[in-house]
Amino acid sequence: MEKNDSQFIKECQSGSLESFGPLYDRYIKKIYNYLYYRVPDKAVAEDICSQTFIKALKAINTYSENKGSFSAWLYRIAKNNLVDYYRSYKNSLNVDDLWYLEDDTDIVSSADKRIKLDNVKDCLKKLKKEQREVIILRIWDELSYGEIAEILEKSEASCKMIFSRSLEKLKEELPLSVYLLLLLNL
Repeated sequence: MEKNDSQFIKECQSGSLESFGPLYDRYIKKIYNYLYYRVPDKAVAEDICSQTFIKALKAINTYSENKGSFSAWLYRIAKNNLVDYYRSYKNSLNVDDLWYLEDDTDIVSSADKRIKLDNVKDCLKKLKKEQREVIILRIWDELSYGEIAEILEKSEASCKMIFSRSLEKLKEELPLSVYLLLLLNL
């Protein structure tokens, strides 16, 4: 029988820090993807992701299930690390307005996809930051509404409504072919 997050966390909090390994394995891809879509390059995403897990391990004794899921706790640490990263530039960048929807595919073979992705980016810019965050968390980060609600500290129903209304707005803005590709990511 596979252990759940709670069992690994309790073991870590009891001093068995090697029990953090399975938690790392379970969440590394999600946290990395969350960061990758919000920073300018892969190396920065990797660095911030590493910092996130180091901070989580160091602070594992402060985690409490009563305050939310482990996943949401990790995402909040990652978001705080993003804020710290952009603060280090000491300029007026707003972390909520920074996101990158890129991938590692061959540029030549994905020219059409790139044009469509640029259309999506342009339309996402027109959304409010909260709408954009819900869309990105749901589609690119592939999170459930429950996970999104915990991360944004909102109700699940509110997140569903924001997502639905945001999709309606995108439907008005995007060409049909691009909108359908966006929906296929769901």
